[in-house]
Amino acid sequence: MSKFPNSTRRQFVHASVGALAAPSIVAASALDRGSTAPSDRVTVGIIGSGGRAVFETRQYPSFDNVEIVAVCDAQESRRSSAKATLEKQYAEQRPGSSRRGIRMYGDFRELLAQNDIDGVYIAAPDHWHVSMLIPALKAGKHVHCEKPLGVSVEQDLAALKAARKYKKVFQYGAELRSNPDTRKGIELVLNGRIGKVQKIYVVGPPSATGGSGTPAIPIPKGFDYDMWLGPAPVKPFSVDRCLQGSNDPNSTYNGRNSIYYLSDYTLGNIANWAAHPLDQVQRWADATGRTDPPVHYEGSGKFPTEGLFDTAFQWNVRCTWADGLVLDFMDTDTYHALPDAPHPAYDWNKDANVADAAKMPNGAVFVGTEGWVIVNYGKVLTSPASLMESVIGPNEIHLHASELASIPDGLPKGFQQTLTAGHHQDWIRAIRTGSPVADDIESAFRSDMVSQLSDLCIRTGAPVRWDPASETILGNEMARMMMRRAMRAPWGVS
Repeated sequence: MSKFPNSTRRQFVHASVGALAAPSIVAASALDRGSTAPSDRVTVGIIGSGGRAVFETRQYPSFDNVEIVAVCDAQESRRSSAKATLEKQYAEQRPGSSRRGIRMYGDFRELLAQNDIDGVYIAAPDHWHVSMLIPALKAGKHVHCEKPLGVSVEQDLAALKAARKYKKVFQYGAELRSNPDTRKGIELVLNGRIGKVQKIYVVGPPSATGGSGTPAIPIPKGFDYDMWLGPAPVKPFSVDRCLQGSNDPNSTYNGRNSIYYLSDYTLGNIANWAAHPLDQVQRWADATGRTDPPVHYEGSGKFPTEGLFDTAFQWNVRCTWADGLVLDFMDTDTYHALPDAPHPAYDWNKDANVADAAKMPNGAVFVGTEGWVIVNYGKVLTSPASLMESVIGPNEIHLHASELASIPDGLPKGFQQTLTAGHHQDWIRAIRTGSPVADDIESAFRSDMVSQLSDLCIRTGAPVRWDPASETILGNEMARMMMRRAMRAPWGVS
């Protein structure tokens, strides 16, 4: 029997209403720190313990209901660094508290075999997500998985079916749902503040171009390249492919996270970064009863013709739901060339040059008969501007509130830290009480399918029609065959 029984309705309502209040900073003592017995804490293992994973989980020591007990990474230096950083955070935040300490693993299967781990946070690269989350669910672990869901339609379907089968708590890592302003923005649209929705745009930043696969270099000591590749094909080890392309004099690419622009491991920003605004539109779509993703995709895109990186840097796809409503999905530059879309005067990029400062870098844009709402990662803008002051009444539509009700003293500072803390705590609360999560597998699947099917549309250069009943593509045989991508043995989706 689970040590975390299902909650009563009263417990859920209490938790939800409590989260509606604006976050306030409170002392550690006000959070009853130390009141949770070690045996009652949710124990979490981190799979993929690079920079993003550590960034998101540094807030765990601020909460007494959860404890990190393991980290896993194919790179010894990363798992060692993650352990050191998190142990230091625990020493500062919870000195003298009883806890298990953090173990290290190089193979995630060894972590999943540990009986004292309740849940896992998967922050490995995109191509690993589904090959990790399915075994995790099978092993009885609750899962918090970074976005996007998978790198093929087949993988997304497999993740959906596994989550339904094993019935563990699954949280999709689109932390923007845990921002009260974005929740308010979507509630404004749902409650008719902009009239009838006529147009929806999703805007995402383009993938980078460039990079080089040469020269091949020796694999560094402590870097398990075979495990790093996992289901991806074997390719020569190079700086721009395997070492992020940053802080290395041999790199031809001066940016970060170059693995996210290589189709061996990702769909690129059409899925990875665009997952944030797509998820906000899906949040709205879920509340309007759209239980399937858009069914028709038509448009175009561009891919690099030279260099190592090969994911779309430009796309413009019209995605149509079964009832005829259209979602226009595109990259930032394509959106800013549209004369009839909202382009509010706002300093979106305070650190950018003057020419780019007014360009909205990402967002979910809802245009109605009486105004518009833009949900950007860091800001919500409306027309008329007074909409954000509008009160959502008790009898109107309210979305699940997953932001922090209070901010514990010592929580790492920053907008994203607060968002991720709320999102992870929402997952922990669901594990402990049985309450719903902000972003479940059903919603994750629907939003990720927009990326998957849009990418297949522009890669094949032909329209794609999705049939929800048969869960396949109709009318585009090439796209149908590309629903599945080869996965290197022994990895797969079964």
